[in-house]
Amino acid sequence: MTTMNRRQAGMALAGLAATGLGGPAGAQQGVPRILVGFPAGGSIDVVARRLAEQWRGRTGTTTVVEQKVGAGGRIALATLKDAPPDGLTLVLSPSSMLTIYPHVYKRLQYRPATDFIPVTPVALSTCGFMVGPKVPESVKTLRQFADWTKARAEPEGYASPAAGAMPHFLGNQFARAAGIQLTHVPYRGAAPGLQDLMGGQVASGCFSVGDCLPHLPSGRVRVLGVTDTRRSRFLPEVATFEEQGFAGIHGVESYGLYLPAKTPAAQVERLGALAQQAIRDPSIIESLAKLGFEPVGSTPEEFARQLAQERERWAPVVAASGFTSEE
Repeated sequence: MTTMNRRQAGMALAGLAATGLGGPAGAQQGVPRILVGFPAGGSIDVVARRLAEQWRGRTGTTTVVEQKVGAGGRIALATLKDAPPDGLTLVLSPSSMLTIYPHVYKRLQYRPATDFIPVTPVALSTCGFMVGPKVPESVKTLRQFADWTKARAEPEGYASPAAGAMPHFLGNQFARAAGIQLTHVPYRGAAPGLQDLMGGQVASGCFSVGDCLPHLPSGRVRVLGVTDTRRSRFLPEVATFEEQGFAGIHGVESYGLYLPAKTPAAQVERLGALAQQAIRDPSIIESLAKLGFEPVGSTPEEFARQLAQERERWAPVVAASGFTSEE
């Protein structure tokens, strides 16, 4: 996580009125809002509300969290694209919507590289490849799962929270690398997919570590590998894909804040500084940990570079899967 000295923090707070996050002057300009493209109560919504609470405590100004649900989160970004570049409207979004979706959706309503200004990532989420009771307990590694699958008469399925999402392509990438056939079974969210995994309707799945953590004590879900380049702090006993011989299979979802293009640089810097102050607060760190998220921050320039690199990296992975959408 990046650091910020006291002088920078003071300058950030002093300039918040210009962004609508600094009291009466900002209130006259409009109500600051964070757009979220997913339903209330979900992990992204929880993070957005915790940020809004922190901002209110630091600035005295209420920031509204506004749901723009639909099209797999794309409506929120389309709304941000058309918002005035006045620093009052941000979106909290998974990075895959700017790095993977451009390779999936033929009619994307926004241009990730030019319609937005990345402010800062605030949290990271690692995926895990997991199995349920349909798979024997003797299967404890990715290689053992591949061997078990090869011995099956018919291809087994792997669940994911959505078609076109990062877990979808990680599972496909693993199947190709392991030389096995796995049928992708997309769900509308992690909850129904995990229920079917635990119920034995599907053999395996790829979901975020945070989504599976509550179910691990039951023994009905077992994580065989994680998709970060290092082990998850929440599952230190589970080896990464690369540790198990599957080099190049990695993916970490970054949840970040974005502003409309042409937002003045001073406002971008101020909002980024405020966000990084918030994610260093112990209560925010605790909230993120409960979701299986790790706090993170960077400068707008570094965040933009990371997104560009990820957008390039995912292009051949998506192409190799053969999956596209006419949407």
